[in-house]
Amino acid sequence: MNLKHLETFIMVADLQSFTAAARRLYMSQPAVSFQIKSLEEDLHVTLFQRREKKLGLTPAGRLLYPEAKKMVVRYQKIKSGIEDLRGLKTGHLVAGASTTPGEYLLPLLVGGFGKKYPGINISLRVAGSGQVFQWLKDREIDLGLTGSTAPGNWATCRPWIDDELVLIVPPDHPWAGRESINPGELMDWPIILREAGSGTRRSLEEKLIKGGLDPARLNLTMELGSTRAIITAVQAGLGVSVVSCWAARDALELGRIKKVPCPLEMVRPLYLVTGKHSLESPVADEFIAYINDPGNLSQFSP
Repeated sequence: MNLKHLETFIMVADLQSFTAAARRLYMSQPAVSFQIKSLEEDLHVTLFQRREKKLGLTPAGRLLYPEAKKMVVRYQKIKSGIEDLRGLKTGHLVAGASTTPGEYLLPLLVGGFGKKYPGINISLRVAGSGQVFQWLKDREIDLGLTGSTAPGNWATCRPWIDDELVLIVPPDHPWAGRESINPGELMDWPIILREAGSGTRRSLEEKLIKGGLDPARLNLTMELGSTRAIITAVQAGLGVSVVSCWAARDALELGRIKKVPCPLEMVRPLYLVTGKHSLESPVADEFIAYINDPGNLSQFSP
């Protein structure tokens, strides 16, 4: 069923005239007649009949009229909504993020994006990188920001922003104040890490292996699912840890923990992850452009 034919049908029914409808629609009368005939052939009914020189609806026409108006109004609402979506006047985006970007970076970016596009609603879900990948696989989120790449080839992983991992210790720790430590010394002191599979932990393990050290030799005393909890545990003297510089910034400035230089290469990229078969989304495209804008990222400069 052609929507244009329904619009023409409604106009003819309202004006009770093919000629008047043709003038209102800026069409020729034969074109109007052709559209009505095509609609009747499609439905296998007669829609209009002449009564005493007036054009009226048949029973089939009376049945079709209110439904046709609903269909046209509904289509116009859908079309208007899509135009609003393309113009970023309205829309919804669900982003997933691992702990570091989700707790320390994205809230500021989401806030700035919301001020620029107040009609767009953004939901942010925070969990470990593995959970973010699962959400993306299940299409529960539109995009992900993680500390590691997704396994397999089902997703596109693009480096987003660099994150420096820092070795932190309690203020009274023997390493506090030292200019550097030997990476092998990490094996000799109780260390507190995120859960297995987290981006931060995977990055540390990769750095150790690259430096010729076996991560299995670490004196792992505690696993915690929150970077904030790790910093609190280090502050309490329960061990040392390696965390994101953004996560540690406030506690370092307040002197609650100390940063110890380590010769391991401690910079890792954070990744923007999208499904290879994700549906086109003007809102997601604009949000990705926003979080990649150097001006918006400058607030996270060291």
